[in-house]
Amino acid sequence: MRVIDASSTIFAWDNYPITHFPKLWEWLASEFEAGTLYMPNAAFGEVGHKVPDCQNWLTDCSCQVAPETNQIVQAAYQIKQLLGIQNDQFHPDGVDENDVLIIATAKANGHMLVSNENKQPTLPANMKRLRIPAVCDLTPVGVTCNNFVEYFKASGKVF
Repeated sequence: MRVIDASSTIFAWDNYPITHFPKLWEWLASEFEAGTLYMPNAAFGEVGHKVPDCQNWLTDCSCQVAPETNQIVQAAYQIKQLLGIQNDQFHPDGVDENDVLIIATAKANGHMLVSNENKQPTLPANMKRLRIPAVCDLTPVGVTCNNFVEYFKASGKVF
């Protein structure tokens, strides 16, 4: 199973319009319906805030939205501790609360994450400045993170 982030969903919506790539969107809908792809509640809210039409599509195609469970909240707390984030004082260049919840959803459920957040070629010394892919790569986190194009290439689907 895979967890999809708002960044990947919005990337796909903007770069592969449903009017021009209907087969891609039919496949994504089938992934949601089959339960092989789902979205954390935090990501679903971000999509709705930034691209309401995309959130409407997600709702119409029966996208599973995962609520924040106790297990996810505990995983998020551990990630924040690992990054040295206290009192919700996130660095503006690094992950934010929603990002941590999204990573924690994948970690708590043992699933891969699909995120289009940029990889950092050189990791900053301040761990609070790490972004989603770098946080996922940390040994204690251990979440495989691929971007949207890597996700659909790995599926073997041709559109």
